[in-house]
Amino acid sequence: MNAKNGDSANWTERLRVCRERLACGFPQVGEVFEECLREALVVLSSRGVDAYLDSARFLGGMGRGVEPVLAFLEEWPAIARIVGEDTLPAVSATIHALWKSPNAKAITPFLETMAAVARRLPSGQQLQRYLDLTLDFMERTTGSIHGIHQTFASPGLPEFFAQAPTLLDKLSIAGLRNWVDYGIRNYQNHPERQREYFRLQSADSRAVLQRERHGTLLVDHQRQLELYLRGLWDDSAELVPYPTDLDQQHPSAPYYDAAGIRLPDVLDDAPGVSGIDRYRATLAHIAGHRRWSQPMFADNCSPMQRMAIEIFEDSRVDTLIVRSYPGLRRVFLALHPVPVAGACNPETTSCLRHRLTMVSRALLDPQHGYQDAELRKFVGHFHQTMAAGESSSEEIATLALAYIARTRRQSDQLATVHFADTAVSYRDDNRHLWRFHELSDDEEMFDQQRPAAAAVDIDRLPPRHYPEWDYQTKSYRPDWVSLYESLHPAGDAGDIDRLLEKHAALARRLKRLLDILKPQEKVRIRYQEDGSELDLDVAIRSLIDFKGGATPDPRINMSHRTNGRNLAVLVLLDLSQSLADKVKVGTSGDEQSILELSQEAVSLLAWSIEQLGDPFAIAGFHSDTRHDVRYLHLKGYSERWGDAVKSRLAAMQAGYSTRMGAAMRHAAHYLTAQPAEKKLLLVLTDGQPADVDVHDDRLLIADARKSVEELDQQGIFTYCISLDRNADDYVSDIFGGRYTVIDKIERLPERLPELFMALTR
Repeated sequence: MNAKNGDSANWTERLRVCRERLACGFPQVGEVFEECLREALVVLSSRGVDAYLDSARFLGGMGRGVEPVLAFLEEWPAIARIVGEDTLPAVSATIHALWKSPNAKAITPFLETMAAVARRLPSGQQLQRYLDLTLDFMERTTGSIHGIHQTFASPGLPEFFAQAPTLLDKLSIAGLRNWVDYGIRNYQNHPERQREYFRLQSADSRAVLQRERHGTLLVDHQRQLELYLRGLWDDSAELVPYPTDLDQQHPSAPYYDAAGIRLPDVLDDAPGVSGIDRYRATLAHIAGHRRWSQPMFADNCSPMQRMAIEIFEDSRVDTLIVRSYPGLRRVFLALHPVPVAGACNPETTSCLRHRLTMVSRALLDPQHGYQDAELRKFVGHFHQTMAAGESSSEEIATLALAYIARTRRQSDQLATVHFADTAVSYRDDNRHLWRFHELSDDEEMFDQQRPAAAAVDIDRLPPRHYPEWDYQTKSYRPDWVSLYESLHPAGDAGDIDRLLEKHAALARRLKRLLDILKPQEKVRIRYQEDGSELDLDVAIRSLIDFKGGATPDPRINMSHRTNGRNLAVLVLLDLSQSLADKVKVGTSGDEQSILELSQEAVSLLAWSIEQLGDPFAIAGFHSDTRHDVRYLHLKGYSERWGDAVKSRLAAMQAGYSTRMGAAMRHAAHYLTAQPAEKKLLLVLTDGQPADVDVHDDRLLIADARKSVEELDQQGIFTYCISLDRNADDYVSDIFGGRYTVIDKIERLPERLPELFMALTR
């Protein structure tokens, strides 16, 4: 067989396999499937093609005819080309929501206009806002006609989908939301008027549309701005719009990252500056940062110092831009606020932001008119520094830190901040300006920071500072604790394997419990009038009733839902010196350290959580005064339960003290980054919080209780397993009722996994 015939045979086989996976018998689908598949293979990854076929199979089997599956097969490759194939789960979730409601007929117009909508909303974030708007529309207009309890489909939803491309030609996503909201509020209980409104046939529909038309849409000027970026700045990057909410008190700022330059999807004209010139000013500022700014380490800078460095660096970049293109000074000055001296009251308000914006204005405007001596002195220092050339980010940072040290006031730390006339709209949020040692909790990050041959202490990252609660003054001690984190040293992974073998019988018993808790792929929901497939038993009974003259049960269908867990776990181990204490195990009187029992218990727990599929991390902590709290990573969220993790668990050692509050705050830093709906911090300790530099026993207990309250506010559920027989004297003060005391420590390997399963059942 020659190559050409071989390629033809391969394509025929590929087409046959994909057609079988589609499992759709509509003849109209067969007519277009080959062409659709060819386009999909060009645009989508192999995983994306599988998801494409699975979604099409669902649409073909939901009992709504051929139109939805045809619309999806033909439109999705074009949509994925614009917004990416990763948006398919969100689109599918919207389709499922429509299908499960009385609005299944709206799926076809939704899919038929989706490609046109994506062209107007070309970022995943914007498209998600459109999908959210769709679901909100459906919920607010379905089944609410004149208070009748029977469920009705939304009268206006199909009309809205049909008009969405036309509307988005004229409106931003925020404007579209306002237009939709007006129609729902005024015509929620008037089906025909609702249809007229969303068809753009009523007078007020067109009037509200004109009212919401404002500003310059990025999507209409994207190519022009890309040419501007390339022609004037010799720079190129994808311009990615993000949705703006005009009613936000502090709207999001532009920024750039590896995916491109992120800009607002719409900008209004400002006094003396058109919307397109506002985009040009923003691009010029970002291009200047990309050309002249160098990132700096942020870990050892306070928030006030970082704010000052950012504003001084922004001013340096603007100065260099104006040197290259003097005409931009007029635009920058028109967009830069003019803070009024004395407008902020330092008695009751933090004025740092106000003072720095005054400095920024003075650095840009030679005619600023400010008389403050320190401001004028540092403006002079800035221009002297810039006179020699471009200067550098580090030099300007030094100047900014000197300004902060010279002008700092006690009131700068007040919670109330003066924001009026401090937002410079054309400047980005400066996230590119900072580097962090703490990129993630993965061991690879620590390896990158670690020299090839170094002492043990070199493995630690620079300190992260946390406050500590003083119960006597009822206030925080700011930046009181220095926490150092590192990857735990490794040992012999075989030691953990032998511990697991020792508990093989317990593991088998746990396995039976885990199988009960493990998420099942599908749960069947019976007795549905509208479902994904026929419930044969119920259908036969209904047919018998019908033949016998009785009223048949119309609920002859069934549907399915996924039964899953959405939980992230962090196990925090107290590794203080008391873990080295010995306890008697068994009837023989043999002794074993609490640390060894903890190794066994945590190994069984890790194995159990891995079986359930929950994302989890393990860390240990101990402390040697407030200046040296040590946080040791044993397992990161991205790691599998394997030899690398086992080797670290095998090397666990006990030492030092138990400053629990700082460790829990740092654990929360990692838990909050997890996307799970439920987050559990499981603390395993054998004693009360204490440290060698604290002589008041209540101090660290109160701080730990305060940290639990902080975690509660962040949506993190904290639970303590204590091995201290005297824990009842203090543990409830810290954790409330969310704790268990294990008196028989030798039972820890059995009790810890069982407690976890009980907590997450």
